[in-house]
Amino acid sequence: MGSALHSMQLEDVLEHVNVPSYVLDNRGVVRWVNAAGRILVGNVKGRHFTSIVAPEETLRARERFARNVVGSVKVTDGAMTVFDPDGNRVSVDVSSVPLYDGEHVVGVFGQVSDIVEEPHAHSQLPLTPRQTQVLELLERGRTTGQIANELHLSTETVRNHIRNLLRALGAHSRLEAVAIASGVY
Repeated sequence: MGSALHSMQLEDVLEHVNVPSYVLDNRGVVRWVNAAGRILVGNVKGRHFTSIVAPEETLRARERFARNVVGSVKVTDGAMTVFDPDGNRVSVDVSSVPLYDGEHVVGVFGQVSDIVEEPHAHSQLPLTPRQTQVLELLERGRTTGQIANELHLSTETVRNHIRNLLRALGAHSRLEAVAIASGVY
């Protein structure tokens, strides 16, 4: 009884927290979303998490989920683009942890730590798809190491992408590249 009461109190508390929070089962089906989460993505309970993730990010989202479910990480953090109830893209920073029952992972608990302004579209810029990804992460203030971690690349590969990005834009710094991409410069 004590454990069930504790669980009910915790769920009630999380329901009213103003931080979008969710629970996925070990297959990736949304089992619970708090009120703040429902405002962000709608009532997605019973749907697979990939149904609210932007298509170009599905593979990366699945990889993060798998690392959680396998229990190979204590926490995964990173940017993700999801769809709001009206189908608009929303960039968010998500932090998730495996949920255990004894020694077995039974699901994933996550929270949206920040809603990020959507990066500018860059279709008019002469960039490769990877350079565009790197530019979007630079716009979000990511470091070389954070970009490498998020894109599952070595830091040297990210540095090469940044050098080629700067060259393509005629920029001399990351800040100048972001300014050029946003039309400020």
